[in-house]
Amino acid sequence: MSEPKTPTPTPAGDTYKGWVFKWTNYIKGYQRRWFVLSNGLLSYYRTQAEMGHTCRGTINLATATITVDDACNFVISNGGAQTYHLKASCEVERQRWITALELAKAKAARMQAESDDSGDDFSPSSTPAAPGQGVASQNSEVQSSLRTLGSKVEDLSTCNDLISKHGSALQRSLSELDSLRLTGEAGDKIRQVTERATLFRITSNAMINACRDFLALAQAHSKRWQKALQAEREQRVRLEETLEQLAKQHNHLERAFRGAAQANATADNKSAAGPGKGEASDEDDDNEFFDAMEEAPEFITVPADPQFHKRSSSNISGFNSEMCADDQSLNEEPLAMNQESPSQELVPLKKRRTRIADKPNYSLNLWSIMKNCIGKELSKIPMPVNFNEPISMLQRLSEDLEYHELLDKASKCQSSLEQMCYVAAFSVSSYSTTVHRTGKPFNPLLGETYELDRRRESGYRSLCEQVSHHPPAAAHHAISDRGWTLRQEITVASKFRGKYLSIMPLGTIHAIFEKGNNHYTWKKVTTTVHNIIVGKLWIDQSGEIDVVNHTTGDRCHLKFAPYSYFSRDVARKVTGVVMDKDGKAHYVLSGTWDEKMEFSRVMQSSRGGENGTEGKQKTVYQTLKAREVWRRNPLPEGAESMYYFTALALTLNEPEDGVAPTDSRRRPDQRLMEDGRWDEANSEKQRLEEKQRSARREREREAASQRTSSQSEEGAPHDNYQALWFERCEDPITGEQLHIYKGGYWETKERGTWEGCPDIF
Repeated sequence: MSEPKTPTPTPAGDTYKGWVFKWTNYIKGYQRRWFVLSNGLLSYYRTQAEMGHTCRGTINLATATITVDDACNFVISNGGAQTYHLKASCEVERQRWITALELAKAKAARMQAESDDSGDDFSPSSTPAAPGQGVASQNSEVQSSLRTLGSKVEDLSTCNDLISKHGSALQRSLSELDSLRLTGEAGDKIRQVTERATLFRITSNAMINACRDFLALAQAHSKRWQKALQAEREQRVRLEETLEQLAKQHNHLERAFRGAAQANATADNKSAAGPGKGEASDEDDDNEFFDAMEEAPEFITVPADPQFHKRSSSNISGFNSEMCADDQSLNEEPLAMNQESPSQELVPLKKRRTRIADKPNYSLNLWSIMKNCIGKELSKIPMPVNFNEPISMLQRLSEDLEYHELLDKASKCQSSLEQMCYVAAFSVSSYSTTVHRTGKPFNPLLGETYELDRRRESGYRSLCEQVSHHPPAAAHHAISDRGWTLRQEITVASKFRGKYLSIMPLGTIHAIFEKGNNHYTWKKVTTTVHNIIVGKLWIDQSGEIDVVNHTTGDRCHLKFAPYSYFSRDVARKVTGVVMDKDGKAHYVLSGTWDEKMEFSRVMQSSRGGENGTEGKQKTVYQTLKAREVWRRNPLPEGAESMYYFTALALTLNEPEDGVAPTDSRRRPDQRLMEDGRWDEANSEKQRLEEKQRSARREREREAASQRTSSQSEEGAPHDNYQALWFERCEDPITGEQLHIYKGGYWETKERGTWEGCPDIF
């Protein structure tokens, strides 16, 4: 592993910085860390970017011992709990560090002796060291800073005397020149120089006096500052110790879970052994608990210079007027009017329900269920309805259309880059409903469907079908009268890890617009449910999304920042940049996935700003004022007792006439749960799952009987199930095998003939 060049110490101080390998544990071994030696203190960080906010550990060299192991290794210990085993890249580099450390140790010892002689109430020896960063070290650093300030002010005072001395001599010389009674231009120059010299001496005196006043003030308040600082750091130490205890308890729970899972393992769950090995790395990461770090942003945005407002006034005004025209035309459009069917204009809209039965308060022994779930696919675990919410995964997919107006606005955009902003905001908006929704949707039965017909209210209608059971996959197709089509096939992979549950949606989402024939694709990010065993459940979204326009080559890269305890940034943050096919940035998006998204037009970009975690410079974008593109709708009144459903989610399971016999609204266990009859719902859920397994075994027997003897020797019979409303084919854009709507559902609904639908309920 190569190291960057380490700077050498400067004669003006004791600061020394560089990369050194530090021993962490027997699994990770030596890891590269950024070390800083300053004022007798040796601190280390994971990266240079952390120097401003997160120190991983500090050791006071005044009481430390420095020993050399071999050509490259050396050890620093304070005789207590802090011992650093370090390794330099070469022997020369190690010797540089040893020399700098010895010099810093000698000076720190002298400073500590002076501090002890002064009788300070907060001597370093009187305060116990804190884990990773001792209070004694911090107090010593404060005293060292005050002494350094004092010495610098004394230097300034000396300089002041010299300035006064030489300034007076200079003025005498100038006065002598002035006494020569020079006339004309020479005399004016002499007077001008005299005035400037006088002003310079007055300014220098004022600067020195201000520095002296500052030093006196700092010394007068140093004791009070130290007391306040000590109280804050003691509180921080207690918090760190509590967090460390929690981390250790979680590790012990994971080991206990893993042991229980291995004890109950059989030949059928060998697949669970693979993830068990992968969890070792997660446990190793938890062991080094205080090395958690906040990921630095990839770019920086700043307001654009006024020159861009003036230079691009015509373009910008055209852009804004175009946007406003789009918004106005959209708002003025009568949503309840179907232009293709004038005869339906006078039909009143159906009034949707605004409440469902309150969620019952049933207790459940969580451990009795979870102890056999570690490392297994969530879709393969028999779960009671106590963990569910009374909608199916098909209805949850349809809920992505809650903010369909973003696609309506996108279909009216004149620019594909502007359209990309709305599509990207739509991809983020689908997560806003998950912030409080910790319940698990019902796994759809094979062949189960769900229709969402909002053509008269909102201009679109949607159809979902469960097209596969192992792995579970759902196909979705939505079409709008306002010029867009949305389709997707989502397969959900999930793993229970003991402390948290990871849900990884697999599949691609397609959005196609009639105007311009723009075809967009993107994927979903990972959803994580935390505090499965202990504490309050909470959900986080993390990962990256690339929204690609395959027609023009435009691209938007969205980044969902994972939650970090140590982060100073806003929680649930999402950032993104819209670029054309040549990689030029045109818009910057920012916001949170649970609240709102804004976009700003980029006027200029440049490389600069702080260095990233890998030493690369961030891109700085000069942007116009941000405009809000999406904001989450408020939850209905009493949503906390109704599974935190949105206004749309409350209507998804509302009974409707004329839907298919396989529609999720007709699922009996889901209906019983919504009505609060959970015990009956659990019994009905087991009946439906057993009926599904029996139907699958029957299909496998039929498939086996149709195969030839030579083919049957190749392996076990396979399921030959085919979806009813979707057909499997290769996607021409992504090349993936997926199910695409083949038509016929809405025509069948108009005829009211559902003879081809299977009996799944």
